[in-house]
Amino acid sequence: MQSRPIPLAISRRGLLCAAPALLAIGPSPTLAAQPPRPSLAGELGVTTGSFVRHLTVERQAGKLRLLDLPQVMRDELDLRIIDLMTATLPSLEPDYLQKLRDAAQRTGCVLTNLKMNQPGLNLGSNDKAERRQAIDEYKRTIDVAALLGVRWVRPLPGPQRPDLARLASAYRELIDYAAPQNISLLIENFGWLASDPAAIPDIIKAVGSGLAAQPDTGNWSENTVRYAGLTRAFPLAVSCDFKARNLGPAGEHDAYDLKRCFDIGWDAGFRGPWCFEHADENLAQLYANLGLLRDRLRQWIAARS
Repeated sequence: MQSRPIPLAISRRGLLCAAPALLAIGPSPTLAAQPPRPSLAGELGVTTGSFVRHLTVERQAGKLRLLDLPQVMRDELDLRIIDLMTATLPSLEPDYLQKLRDAAQRTGCVLTNLKMNQPGLNLGSNDKAERRQAIDEYKRTIDVAALLGVRWVRPLPGPQRPDLARLASAYRELIDYAAPQNISLLIENFGWLASDPAAIPDIIKAVGSGLAAQPDTGNWSENTVRYAGLTRAFPLAVSCDFKARNLGPAGEHDAYDLKRCFDIGWDAGFRGPWCFEHADENLAQLYANLGLLRDRLRQWIAARS
């Protein structure tokens, strides 16, 4: 997913500067017998990228603090799944991360995923030092994810199509690092993957266990690739960015067929979580549009159940 810059205390560049401090924290202790994560089948939620234009650090009229999002999820949106993005985290301090985790638990929300969208990292780079920089930075961010209590993280594979074996090796190192913290990895049709319907299944096959798909209904180069890519990715999916572009006055969506995207996922056996990603300049209208998408998807699920 892509996003506009946000007026928060720590920008994406700030995240890169702040993350090394987390090395002092280190990974969470390995649990001898970690309980299985509860199923998220049938659950709906949002990606925090939807709120990029509206987020603020301090309380401000017409704006939204990330710490207040869990309560908004329950009071305004009747949703409980929150998919996070690094660019929407205003702080990486453990105290702040705990406050966000507590706010989610207090309201019955679930923080499921942390999209690791730091710029300038190349997990599949030909350059060994550049590749090591990406792996180490993602490891530090996995430590952030562990403090938040999420079950998944999603790194980016790099700006250009890499050598598949080299990319798979980097993914495996991250998977091995994340596993003791009860975290696994996701891959999304982002960047160069958006024009190749086979990219997600090919990478998952090369990497093996510990990597699953998080298809984004919107991040495709064009519709032929979109439906073919979703058909190949949804059987491997554990989460989904159910992205909607501009909605018309009656909720119409001309960019692509949202119902067809849902049906492809359902026919592949995917049951959720479906995480809405949508943007609007007006926060109240954004809430209304997310509510419309929520009701529409619930109707589709009920009709297929």
